Amino acid sequence: MKDTSKINNHSAIAAFQIIEEMAPMTEDVRVTDLARRLGMPRAKVYRYLQTLCNIGYVRQDPVSERYRLTLKLFHVGQAIADGTQLTSTARPVMVQLRDKAGLTCTLSIPEQNGMRVVDIVRVDSPVQIVTKPGALLSFYASAQGKVALAFGDPDLLPGQLAANHPALANGKPFDPARLEAEVKRAARTGWAVAPEETLNGLNALSAPIFDLENRFIGTITIAGSVQDIPAEPPAEFCAAVTQAARAISIDLGCTEYPT
Repeated sequence: MKDTSKINNHSAIAAFQIIEEMAPMTEDVRVTDLARRLGMPRAKVYRYLQTLCNIGYVRQDPVSERYRLTLKLFHVGQAIADGTQLTSTARPVMVQLRDKAGLTCTLSIPEQNGMRVVDIVRVDSPVQIVTKPGALLSFYASAQGKVALAFGDPDLLPGQLAANHPALANGKPFDPARLEAEVKRAARTGWAVAPEETLNGLNALSAPIFDLENRFIGTITIAGSVQDIPAEPPAEFCAAVTQAARAISIDLGCTEYPT
């Protein structure tokens, strides 16, 4: 949790910390459990939850008395996403890539602690990608993250290599030498994969997007089962994803796409 001691509006910070903690939850949560997870007094969390209920961002189940976020937050986020140049530019390219590859396509942007999924174009398939808009993917165990380490802030990689990361989704321990090699490969080829690193049975293939100043600003990714996207992805998939990333970048004004 960030140090907020020099920021005046502690109430706003606490409210957003509660929202961020609840966002990935798939079930309603008790005040006591939420307070424990956040390291806040129960009474304080209760007050903020009541305020969030009053303005429509949280709902309390009248029977269980547990809390969950409402769709109001989703609609606010969707309105912001729809109004950004990246999302509006990328969306038609994502649809084309989804149709061409026959796989779900996602758009992600870099944040301090990982890659945030901001848009998804899904495909009907027996294997459903459970990632949702708003999900935060790690730098070390996602295709999007490896692309960010290859093309984004150069200060990110040393910290990721030195960190004590948990095991991957497939149970394998984090291997800094392997990550470094995969990031170098991404820088050379323009794409990265993460077979069964984020979710068991799934893989993703990602490529970088750049803005008019030729800065890395995001990734476009296709995701599917490891049968659809093996650890060594087909050349046509690699070409399709990198071409889509290049098309979005050019539309955004990029003049020197690096790969």
